[in-house]
Amino acid sequence: MSQDATYSPPARAGRREWTALGVLALPALLITLDNTVLHLAVPHLSASIDPSGLQLLWIVDIYSFLIAGLLIIAGTLGDRIGRRRLLLIGAAGFGLASLLTAFSSSAEMLIVSRALLGIAGATLMPSSMSLIRNMFVDPRQRSVAFSVWIACFLVGGAIGPMVGGAMLEHFWWGSVFLLSVPAMVLLLIVGPVLLPEYRDPNPGRIDPASVLLLVVSLLATVYGLKVLAGEGVQPLPVVLLVAGLGLAVVFASRQRRLSHPLLEPGLFRERTFAVSLGAMALALFVMSGSQFFVAQYLQMVVGLSPLETGLSSLPGSIGGVVGALMAPLALRWMRSAYVMTAGLAIAFVGFAVLTQVQTENGLIPVMVALGLLNFGVAPTIALGTDMMIASAPPEKAGAVSAISETCHELGLGMGIAILGSVGTAVYRGEVSDTLPAGLPADAASRVRDTIGSAVYEAERLPGELGTAVLDAARAAFTDGLLYVSVICTVVTLLTVFMVAVLLGPLPTGDADGGGESGDGGESGDGAAEGSGSPESLETIDLRKPDYHRQSTAPEDRAH
Repeated sequence: MSQDATYSPPARAGRREWTALGVLALPALLITLDNTVLHLAVPHLSASIDPSGLQLLWIVDIYSFLIAGLLIIAGTLGDRIGRRRLLLIGAAGFGLASLLTAFSSSAEMLIVSRALLGIAGATLMPSSMSLIRNMFVDPRQRSVAFSVWIACFLVGGAIGPMVGGAMLEHFWWGSVFLLSVPAMVLLLIVGPVLLPEYRDPNPGRIDPASVLLLVVSLLATVYGLKVLAGEGVQPLPVVLLVAGLGLAVVFASRQRRLSHPLLEPGLFRERTFAVSLGAMALALFVMSGSQFFVAQYLQMVVGLSPLETGLSSLPGSIGGVVGALMAPLALRWMRSAYVMTAGLAIAFVGFAVLTQVQTENGLIPVMVALGLLNFGVAPTIALGTDMMIASAPPEKAGAVSAISETCHELGLGMGIAILGSVGTAVYRGEVSDTLPAGLPADAASRVRDTIGSAVYEAERLPGELGTAVLDAARAAFTDGLLYVSVICTVVTLLTVFMVAVLLGPLPTGDADGGGESGDGGESGDGAAEGSGSPESLETIDLRKPDYHRQSTAPEDRAH
């Protein structure tokens, strides 16, 4: 009998499971790294293959569009065909698409290869998360595993500019995409040996209408958010955003009528799942929206180079990694809900520091603020992911993991779109009132557009006029950052109260994702997975009392 037909997870993970976690960390690191290095490579590839403006937009965005649109489909597919199998298929596809991207000779070829990268990337994340959920039965060990996995995302984003910049100095632009190839080859070699296989033994049939509704609604929503964030309020992205949200409502309504829904509605009635999902979305909302403005502030107001900006952002990256890794250690003294609350309180302080940033003294406050807010937000993302996935039945881990990742994508997109629009509106209003007299109308229009255009125009204008324009633009943008920081401070405070009030009073087993943290020994969650305890499983969906009894024994869940 094959290994994956007899594998049953131990009560506490051993060397094999922790080694397998190292293998699963590779996709987490490389997906963020791949997205980061592209932005560095854009000037180089533009000079090489000369894409049009529209083609460049698709080169940059199609990767994240397809990841966001296909995550839930991929997670559900993994529950059906096997999570390890889908992970390995995705790894092979990601490696081949990386090669195709690296050696693309035209804009059309690069768009297609980036689309293939997005399709493959959508299979990697939910497969990895669901395998972690199944390999680590003990709640405390599972929290550590998810924290390490989340930290790898942050590490990928932190080292991306440095690694990509070094490669672009010595090699051609496509070389940055070759970083993924050896890692994917390693995953394909050791994955079948170290990773067990899991699937849902009774998945039911996939509803094609649900698949179409979900993909179209997510793609329309994400596209609308990205265009609004990048180009401001325009009719088409607003229509697409509204249409995407409307189709999402139709999709949710359809799921309630299906005997085998693509997305189980009962999950959202489980408090731990819903509150963890909401807390993660809000945390990512404030983090992405604020850092979108901070990056521009450091370059356009403080006057740092891109490399200096990356180095100045290191406290934030380091704070995020430390926060994610310290979160499971804090579970020795307090429950997950309280760790998340404490972390968000620290993030609140970070955003409060950000409100004190001024035009002249901003560098040190920004560095301190980034360190605090990333350190504080990381536990919510790490433990919230753990709690959300642990609150769902094991056979649905792939679909639930995909919901988590989709929440990440939408939280990030909403933060940039909404807070970006607020900050931009403040900037345009302020700079319009403070522009010096005698400025040509066309130059004034460009200055009001963005801070980047303002800096460019100021450099072209003579003497004192250019200095006055630059001072006005920098002061206006700092005011925009202030308004965004105040909003982030308020939203973070409300999230603190939401987590404390809605998760804090829950019994320990519920608030910690289904098991007592205890002393790290046998847990409620472990018992639930080993014995199929109905008390811990029937909270998910009371409409279908036999839904969770179809896969309660380890031998039924591990194939």
